[in-house]
Amino acid sequence: MKKNANVCDQSILITGGTGSFGRAFVKTVLDHCPKIKRLVVYSRDELKQYEMAQEFPESKYPQLRFFLGDVRDASRLSRALEGIDSVVHAAALKQVPAAEYNPFEFIKTNILGAQNLIDACLDSQVKRVVALSTDKAAAPINLYGATKLCSDKLFVAANNFKGGRDLRFSVVRYGNVMGSRGSVIPFFLNKAKAGVLPITDPLMTRFNISLDEGVEMVCWALEHALGGEILVPKIPSYRISDVAQAIGPNCKMEIVGIRPGEKLHEEMITSSDSPNTLDLGDYFAILGSGNVTQRNKYMAKLKAQQVSSDFSYDSSNNPDYLSVEQIRELIKLHINPEFEPA
Repeated sequence: MKKNANVCDQSILITGGTGSFGRAFVKTVLDHCPKIKRLVVYSRDELKQYEMAQEFPESKYPQLRFFLGDVRDASRLSRALEGIDSVVHAAALKQVPAAEYNPFEFIKTNILGAQNLIDACLDSQVKRVVALSTDKAAAPINLYGATKLCSDKLFVAANNFKGGRDLRFSVVRYGNVMGSRGSVIPFFLNKAKAGVLPITDPLMTRFNISLDEGVEMVCWALEHALGGEILVPKIPSYRISDVAQAIGPNCKMEIVGIRPGEKLHEEMITSSDSPNTLDLGDYFAILGSGNVTQRNKYMAKLKAQQVSSDFSYDSSNNPDYLSVEQIRELIKLHINPEFEPA
């Protein structure tokens, strides 16, 4: 993480703090900001909190706190936010097939939970809120993506109700996190042991981002986001067939077809968003429609440029693709240093 005084001088709460992103965020912040005022892990899983507390013991990390609670519980969120300056919202239900089977459970956590957090932040002294989104929220075709799109809209709209307070709500949207639970690479690594890799479609592509890059982007957003935008990183894509080749070149490739709710290619910025999208250099920013003040601030502060009128950003039209060898190197770097193709 780059030097970031705005992060290091604050009290920060992260919802879903025991998940893959949450653990990486906590580790990064503690490594780079040993004198941070307070870092609060808010989650509903007591076992994961216990395990995380063994990794980050209070004797070594007295500024770290664990707060047991669910984003569905509005009063518990309000209590947790006392004395908090910034919030990172990573709590969500995420598995696409589970969402199709249990739709209202996803609505309660991903939509109602988001509104609970927004209300609690509006009623507290919080100054910055960064909510994590997903590429599946762009033109969603499954319920998980639809709930995250609703969540994104809620956080963006929350800026309309802050009054004169120094409070900014922003959204960070990125693709599949390399090595996260339920993602394709750990799945293939496990399946390769049996000599068969199930391929949904040889043409399928996905975006790829490491946990470290995701954490860096959230920290950047806490420092620089103006509020009311959806930030999208410029990250590489990979072909599912190349991931299979990287992991199991000697394995049998079995075509199993796309699962319900899956896309052939993932989108992060649709062509309909292009009139409101700015190029910030390392990131894109999707602004609120007609927000001229926000646009002018970005152009003045970060030298942002308007994208072309026919611009779109999906994993198939991305100019940056990972090769088979690059995928292998990333697996060694981020997942298993002793990895060898099967």
